Amino acid sequence: MKWSLAIHGGAGIIEREDMSPKRETEYRNGLLDALSVGEKILSKGGTSLNAVEASVRTLEDNPIFNAGRGAVFTEKKTIELDAAIMDGKTAKAGAVATVTRTKNPISLARAIMEQSNRLFLAGEGADDFSIAHGLEQVQPHYFHTELRLAQYEKWRAKQIDKLNKSHIMGTVGAVALDCDGNLAAATSTGGTTGKICGRIGDTPIIGAGTTAINGIAAVSCTGTGEYFIRESAARQICDRIKWNGQNIHSAAYDVIMAIGEIGGDGGLIAMDANGDVAFAINDMGMYRGWVADGRAAQTSIYPDDVLKSEGREARTTKEMH
Repeated sequence: MKWSLAIHGGAGIIEREDMSPKRETEYRNGLLDALSVGEKILSKGGTSLNAVEASVRTLEDNPIFNAGRGAVFTEKKTIELDAAIMDGKTAKAGAVATVTRTKNPISLARAIMEQSNRLFLAGEGADDFSIAHGLEQVQPHYFHTELRLAQYEKWRAKQIDKLNKSHIMGTVGAVALDCDGNLAAATSTGGTTGKICGRIGDTPIIGAGTTAINGIAAVSCTGTGEYFIRESAARQICDRIKWNGQNIHSAAYDVIMAIGEIGGDGGLIAMDANGDVAFAINDMGMYRGWVADGRAAQTSIYPDDVLKSEGREARTTKEMH
């Protein structure tokens, strides 16, 4: 079976006139780096689970994305990280929320899935589990980037309208199909700029921001998490495919439309059991990329960007804007 990998680096208002060529290149290179890491695993017969974890780790380590190293600040100028991973083959999952010391929350989520009988840990207990299982720890200043500090100061000065919404919120994620037909999904985030401490969005909620079910779909979401939780967005896509007979594109589009109808915005990536990919957006852009067996890696940012595919579908669904 041919493998496929799709990633995202968050959705928001992303307009060409506000993006310098240098910054756009940084984003596209960051996406390509994450695709390359996952591609190396899948092209050698590796698992979809390993691929999504590795791709998301790469995005977590890149300070331009809102996850791991590049996470945004809470209202108290602290960092609280959320992540989740799910294995479509076993239906097992792991999730973490409000962790503060773990360098790569996605690897902590996987450790919880594989090395405990728990699914979801939060706060100090999650960080303690991370230490006990030998995952890399960092000091708080590791997450303090100039970009996020500047955004925090604008937020504190109540200048949110001057902040690009893709900087206020943001998430990274990956979905993959391996050569054995197994699906997996992974998502990681720093949340939203100035969020109340303890706030948890959809990212670590299995069925809301992250899900993977073999034979059906793998999904990773980004946006205003409360609305994705209310719609059970990730699981709803799977249910629409399984019970309504929808394809991946119509299911993804209907769900992102439903989120928009109740006031939410954002985007998602979804992959079906054949490796076809839907990028659904109801906002003004989403950092995204795709690579597949025999196909070169491609990236997109703006709503009208098209991911060209030859023989395999990887396209953006109809936009609301």
